[in-house]
Amino acid sequence: MTDPVATFASAAGSFAALVHGIPADRWDGPGLGEWDLRALVGHASRSLITVSTYLQQPAEHEDINTPQQYYAMVNPAALGFAPAGIVERGRQAGRDLGAYPAATVDGLVSRVLGELSDVGDPLITVIGGAGIRLHTYLPTRTFELAVHGLDIARAVDISIALPADVLEEATALAARIAAAEGHGETVLLALTGRDGLPPSFSIV
Repeated sequence: MTDPVATFASAAGSFAALVHGIPADRWDGPGLGEWDLRALVGHASRSLITVSTYLQQPAEHEDINTPQQYYAMVNPAALGFAPAGIVERGRQAGRDLGAYPAATVDGLVSRVLGELSDVGDPLITVIGGAGIRLHTYLPTRTFELAVHGLDIARAVDISIALPADVLEEATALAARIAAAEGHGETVLLALTGRDGLPPSFSIV
């Protein structure tokens, strides 16, 4: 079995290295959707921030048992979040990166990895008030760092080689999310070259 803390640490280190490679003149350029690059990086950095935040919010009961169940229960539609609010949180996170985004991200990585070093696997409370084990939550953050790392690299047109453990965990989780949402057959046929995915298909 993989160590969710080690894989998350691998994803965090890869993300920090990617941010260091962003050219200085690209931060105000296009990112993803309504986000410019700074907002996209800021949004991705929240996968570090939320771990630190939720570690301070113990839970009394376990409501979410798997990473794929997290995506079914904790999503904007299920929680009633307006898309505009999500966009603005990304923009604010981008502003919070400050004048030296790479240094800020380095600090976030150092902080969260230090907090994870001897914390064990506690029950934590995530957005929406649900309880989840830390080791169940961390793969969702690895997934976000991997996917948004690819988004950032594509936006800036720079190369990224995700660590093998990160890529494997993120890809496997994507398949599990698809299966949990009733799209497992569609994804399996596409991955085995028997059919293509529908236009604009997404599991998140």
